[in-house]
Amino acid sequence: MAHPVTVAPPARVTRDPASSRILTGDRPTGPLHLGHYFGTLANRVRLQQAGVELFVLVADYQVLTDQDLAGDLAGHVESQLADYLAAGIDPASATIFAHSAVPELNQLLLPFLSLVSVSELQRNPTVKDEIAASRQASVSALMFTYPVHQAADILFCRANLVPVGRDQLPHVELTRAIARRFNDRYAPVFPVPQALLSQAPLLLGTDGQKMSKSRGNAIALSAGPDETARLIRQAKTDSRRLITYEPATRPEVSNLVLLAALCQDRDPQQVAAGIGTGGAAALKRVVTESVNEFLRPIRARRAGYLADPGYLRRVLADGNARASDVAAQTLAEVRAAMRMSY
Repeated sequence: MAHPVTVAPPARVTRDPASSRILTGDRPTGPLHLGHYFGTLANRVRLQQAGVELFVLVADYQVLTDQDLAGDLAGHVESQLADYLAAGIDPASATIFAHSAVPELNQLLLPFLSLVSVSELQRNPTVKDEIAASRQASVSALMFTYPVHQAADILFCRANLVPVGRDQLPHVELTRAIARRFNDRYAPVFPVPQALLSQAPLLLGTDGQKMSKSRGNAIALSAGPDETARLIRQAKTDSRRLITYEPATRPEVSNLVLLAALCQDRDPQQVAAGIGTGGAAALKRVVTESVNEFLRPIRARRAGYLADPGYLRRVLADGNARASDVAAQTLAEVRAAMRMSY
């Protein structure tokens, strides 16, 4: 029998933040961009400041299916750490860790794989999307383990909330199924996590498509003022001079208006009204100024962190140690439940 994903209301987090433990993270495949910032990073910082316990994963094992990226994995990990800290994630309270440094987490993959069928993995939307995006002639078997590995990421630390977009709900559904199946077959070890739907607006890339590192249509947090201006100049608009915020009928123009509004912390309608009949040139000028002003302190902090790679390594080492302690305790309970403590 299928169990629908339970979605946690934001009020629950506000009412009792200390009871929430959140697992979130990213694959180190390149610099994080404004879509990441407004989609997830800013919300992670807000949750952390509210008192939620935050585990942030650098999913380096999930990059191994792309050999082009795996070649400079260390550089990508360092860059991602700098992005996290520059965005405001506090390593003193958040646990920032890497897949490859927590073997006890990865050891959960084997018993979890025994709880799912091949057909479940084959029809999982996450797997389908990854295979389609890879554009490879043959697909690594590691690709099929993604949803189960993600379940291990969530369950090793007993996370009870997982921030996701609606397209990722099937992934949380499989995690919930694995938790229930393990608890039913062996012993009640794992909480059944809830999805925490993102309230963040979707930002499109400069080409009008989904903002993505791989498409080259994203404004990275690390982008300098000149590069930012160049990317925004290339952004799609339309021929109408009156600038309005109408996402359904004018997606490209509205996306730029939204980007400026997010950077200014203003209503998009007000931003559009301020530009008026200035046309695309005025719109792009406002967006460029807004983005560069917004990113200025983030860029400065990021540069400072990258100038001290030893500090970045210490942050990751400390997070790895904390995550390993949690994972070792969970794995011990799993072994006991499975009667494998020998």
